[in-house]
Amino acid sequence: MNMKLTKANHLLLVCMLALLPLMAHGNTLERIRASHAFTLGYLPDFAPFSDKAADKASGYAIDLCLKIAEKVKADLGLPELNIHYQPVSVGDPMSAVSTGKVDILCTPTPPTLARRKQVSYSVPVYTAGLSAVVRRDASQALLNVLDGKVAHTGPTWRATVNRGLSNQTYAVTAGGVTETWILQQMRLLGVVATLVTVENADAGLKLVAEGKADAFFAERMMLKHLLSKNYPTENLLLLERIFEYAPTAMAVDREDEDFRLLVDTALSEMYRSGEIEQAFDKYLEGASDTAKKLFKVYAIP
Repeated sequence: MNMKLTKANHLLLVCMLALLPLMAHGNTLERIRASHAFTLGYLPDFAPFSDKAADKASGYAIDLCLKIAEKVKADLGLPELNIHYQPVSVGDPMSAVSTGKVDILCTPTPPTLARRKQVSYSVPVYTAGLSAVVRRDASQALLNVLDGKVAHTGPTWRATVNRGLSNQTYAVTAGGVTETWILQQMRLLGVVATLVTVENADAGLKLVAEGKADAFFAERMMLKHLLSKNYPTENLLLLERIFEYAPTAMAVDREDEDFRLLVDTALSEMYRSGEIEQAFDKYLEGASDTAKKLFKVYAIP
């Protein structure tokens, strides 16, 4: 009898130990309280939103996460809180959140149904716009289509667009929502073209600059930043057209509503106090009138 109880207790202990990692990453605040550390996940090379800076990180999203860290410190009553900066893979940044490797993914990303199977999201912190960079000597047919100058009426519209877009090479960052969007548009219009993926935006711009790709699609503000920083004299052109808009937010643990509430509270306070607008001024060339209206929509009362 005692032998059976011992085996049962041993089995119960093994099961409890196996569940500890799941329990730990489901309670972010308790993990932070125990370790006195707050781990900020971020995508490097995503300036002006997040960029690696020595053993730290910088950018619009990092500043917002540091304000969240102040809220964590105050709510948990921690006199000292160590901030750890953890770069994550662009291929699957959500796994870093879902496994508890990071407490929050600071770099804003568009919430999708697929991603929400892994993580939860904060209130939006930025409305992204999808744009394209081409060479200034690109064909007029391609420029017309990408700039939206092809008339959308008449039986020749689809054929005209197809001719302008076909037999071209397009580049996107691997694994992102932009890749999915481009593939959908190619299928919708019946476009026969080549789509290549790159590791980051700088690699995509390099392909266009070298004539190995006809257009690179990515977030507009990031493209603008990279062009001014790395390609000020290159024969590259950022088109004015914005193809898609998408609210973006910070990813947090899917099973932790208490932490999500803290994050949303900190961000909503920043919206109401004007600190978000200050961050826009610092990193994103200021907030447009439309962005300021969205600030009131995104903040939770």
